[in-house]
Formats: sequence, C-alpha cells, structure tokens
Amino acid sequence: MKLYSYYRSSSAWRVRLVFSWKQIAFEYAAVNLAPGVSAQHSEEFSSVNPLRQVPTLEWTRGSELVRLTQSVAICEYLEELHPEPPLLPREPLARARVRQLVETVASGIQPLQNTGTLAEVTRLTSADAARLWAENAIGKGLPALEAFVRSYGGAHAVGDAVTLADVFIVPQLYNARRFELDLSPYPKLLEVDARASALDAFVRAHPDSQIDSPARTAG
Repeated sequence: MKLYSYYRSSSAWRVRLVFSWKQIAFEYAAVNLAPGVSAQHSEEFSSVNPLRQVPTLEWTRGSELVRLTQSVAICEYLEELHPEPPLLPREPLARARVRQLVETVASGIQPLQNTGTLAEVTRLTSADAARLWAENAIGKGLPALEAFVRSYGGAHAVGDAVTLADVFIVPQLYNARRFELDLSPYPKLLEVDARASALDAFVRAHPDSQIDSPARTAG
C-alpha cells in the first residue's frame, strides 16, 4: 500500500497512526502542501486525487489499481481489513461514541482550520484574519472535546483502550499547539493526549518522524 501524505497534515497523520498501531507496512509518498509549493495542485497529483487532498491510499488488487480517500474511510477500511489490535470497541454504544468524537474532529473542527480553508480566508481577507479564524475554529471545538472525554474517557478518550478517538484527538491537539492556543482549561484532553502520545506506535507516526519532516531532514 502507498500512502500519499504530508508530515504535518492531521488527516494523513490519523492514517499513519492506524498503520503504525496495527504494524502494517506501507510506502510513504510525500506530497508537499506547504504554501509556495502546494504540490497537491500539480497535474500529477490531481490525477491521483481530483480533490487534491491528502491522505490518499493506493494499492493494487490483482490487475486493478485501487485508490481510497478521506481519512475516516481509510481508517475504518484498515480497521476492517486488520481488526487486531482493535481501534473500535465491540460494544455498539462505545463504538458509536468513538465515531461521535471522530466526526466531531473530522467534520466540525479540522476542516475549518486546514491548509485549503486558511489559504482561501487569507485570499479573501488577510493572513492575520486567517490565523484568527483558525484559532476560533479550534477554540470552539476544544470545550466539546473536553466535555466528551470527561464523560466517556478513562485511561484513553473512550474507556481504557486506545481507539480511533485517540487517533483523532492527538493530531488535533498538535494543531491547537501550532496556533498557540491555551490548553490549560482542558486537563482531561491533555491527560489523554500525553498518554497516547507516549506509546511507540504514536511516536512512529508523529510528524517529526516522517521522511518529509524538516525536523528530520535537518538532522
């Protein structure tokens, strides 16, 4: 399997976390989303994903070239393909709770502060206004995430086992730190984030560990 990824893309990071957690080998195909490069808009990549976004997962099935996009779809596909170790609980309500948090991040927070959205806000207004937009979008979502993990979390975001909820929280908190938001009002989120981030699988999937990370290339 080949994963088209950008080291700092939270959406691609989620998929890397699933690969890492389940110890599935994959090929990393770097797509530089940085402003001034924007390789996702190249003719070559737009033929891979017409929406011009990462992640995109690509593999062959017999003679057929298969591509799958959207992080939630990819994560759930990998979960179904490799159910152990699990990232979705077996109990139906707990499974729904995990999906609730996943959708809160994937639909209600991250799209409002992703690279494409901020580029458009910058074009229509200014870079300062775009940064404020991102801060507001994340800031409105964090209280909901904190309330969620206080209600349903244990050692991790939903109960005491790592699930897709943790896979989506960790990159989102990284984004919050990038925009220098004060996270002190969210102690339960910080607890869950720290516990998951210390796990080997999460360390391997971290942006700084990726081949296209400036932190790695500088070393």
